[in-house]
Amino acid sequence: MAKEAENKNNNNGQIDYKALGFMCGLEIHQRLATSEKLFCSCPTNILGKSAKPIAAISRYQRAVAGELGSVDKSAEFEQLRARGFSYNVFDGNTCLVDIDEEPPHELNSDALEIALSIASAMQMQIIDEMQIMRKGVIDGSDPSAFQRTMLVGLNGKITVGKHEIGIPIISLEEESSGIVSTTSSSVIYSTDRLAIPLVEIDTDASIPDPRTAKDVALYLGTMLRLTGRVQRGIGSIRQDVNMSIRDGARVEIKGVQELGLIDRFLENEIKRQTNLIMIKKRLVSAKAEVGRATDVTDLFPNTKSEIILDNLKNGGTVFAFMLSGFKGMLGLEINPNRRLGTEISDYARMAGVNGIIHSDEDMSKYSISDQELSDLRKKLGMERDDSFIIIAGKKETAKKAAELAIWRANYSLKGVPKETRMAHDNENCTSKFLRPLPTGSRMYPETDIRPVLVTDDMRKTAMKLAPDIEKESKYLNSKIRSNLIVEQLITSPKLQLFKSITEEMKIDPEFVANILTQKFTELRRNGINVDSIPDSRILEAFRFYADGKITKQGMDELLKCMSKEDSSIAELLVKAKLMRIKGKDLEDLIASERKGRTGMGIDELRNAIMAKYRLNVDGSELNSLLSKK
Repeated sequence: MAKEAENKNNNNGQIDYKALGFMCGLEIHQRLATSEKLFCSCPTNILGKSAKPIAAISRYQRAVAGELGSVDKSAEFEQLRARGFSYNVFDGNTCLVDIDEEPPHELNSDALEIALSIASAMQMQIIDEMQIMRKGVIDGSDPSAFQRTMLVGLNGKITVGKHEIGIPIISLEEESSGIVSTTSSSVIYSTDRLAIPLVEIDTDASIPDPRTAKDVALYLGTMLRLTGRVQRGIGSIRQDVNMSIRDGARVEIKGVQELGLIDRFLENEIKRQTNLIMIKKRLVSAKAEVGRATDVTDLFPNTKSEIILDNLKNGGTVFAFMLSGFKGMLGLEINPNRRLGTEISDYARMAGVNGIIHSDEDMSKYSISDQELSDLRKKLGMERDDSFIIIAGKKETAKKAAELAIWRANYSLKGVPKETRMAHDNENCTSKFLRPLPTGSRMYPETDIRPVLVTDDMRKTAMKLAPDIEKESKYLNSKIRSNLIVEQLITSPKLQLFKSITEEMKIDPEFVANILTQKFTELRRNGINVDSIPDSRILEAFRFYADGKITKQGMDELLKCMSKEDSSIAELLVKAKLMRIKGKDLEDLIASERKGRTGMGIDELRNAIMAKYRLNVDGSELNSLLSKK
């Protein structure tokens, strides 16, 4: 980290985030587990990669003014990229509503009920009359160029540790399309997940440090799972993290998948902004300037540089511009494997070029000769402390790339640009610039759907269904001794199943919880698809256990059988020879095993029986009978 950040350390050597001016807020996006999409009756199951589309549609999109009359900056930027979009559509999972060829149907009442219950859990002010809005989105993720969204609640709060965190809004909206593939000029999307109901929860910017940001995200994730009505799996929950520091800028980190890594992303973003601030100070001190793009194609008639040569063979052009006073700055690392030159290159790539060549790099790896470098420096009018950037490509593409690179290079004289940036999981930092930050100028009312009135009955139902982490924790701690299992169960989709089993049957709750958490995890790791077993079947299996028809050890094997076959539990027990041996049958078994083994002690006999009938004999019952004998 740069010295400027190190100077903000407290006496314990830790960063003083308050002195650093750290501000942070989260946006949590969670898909809801409804049977239908938000404004149509298409199912919400997401198809696998092997699913074949029945057709594809193509669209170009443009930015339009919001209800306040201005155009959103991020939408303008996406329009400048002039990309084409193609959408794969699927039989049964896509309809005319999805592709904007039919008006939306009525709002999904189940999705609204779930959103209201989540709002109630955070003590939010429920909106009396909800107006569905269109949010302009022209990155292609929606065929209609807008996303339907509605404000559900305002001014809520949660308490995480010692911190009270404000929740200004919760919204109910449509999920976007999934990206299949992308190039600089086009993107292919899949519409199977498009318009699945989604809640967005926004915190305020009062989160004091990266560790608390992670705790807040985990708290909200736990609360959402406690509803028992949200989707699970990769991509079903996404976190966007907004942060800034003093003299920096608000940056939105898009698509953090792992809640537990949020603190690392924030720590690396602090380093990035701190280093950019340091670079700005050095450049201003050096009176640095950024030159104009110059056509330098004529300097490379016999070049051996493959990057330049390949573009020239295809009728391309080479542009270059000088960065006065930038020597050593372009190659300065600002994040793991990220440099100022990398950030400038990201902007150039938006125009469709493969990247840039800058003077802080080793020119020999690009096969650019000393003579070519000398000619380039002379043409640009460079001096000792100056740097340069080279961009090659088709003339219009290279020219546009140079303009974008010059804009970003100029901004390094100002500090940190306001951006939306992509999360890079391998390095736990932001990998690249995506677009400028969006503004409020992209919202306008949806005219095809009536406003939604929230009745008193809807409010009462929401309060009744509201998830309560503290209440659930107390409930589980009263039944389970292991804190580890309590933590696993409270975030597990099997929590409601655990309640159903333990409230209906007289079974050791610890045993039930262990099966539903640790045993299920173990079976998954061994390739057993236990998640394919419906909860109703698992409930029935425990009934057989409660009735004394199967042992604890036999439950493991029964689950394996249930994951492979749809036969009844009774049939599976007979087929797999898992029926429990008990009572008179167990006494007869003991007598049979004792025959011909004169002098065998109780321990030896017990071990011999359990070795042969481990899955069929309950150890405690066997011990009891052996003790009597």
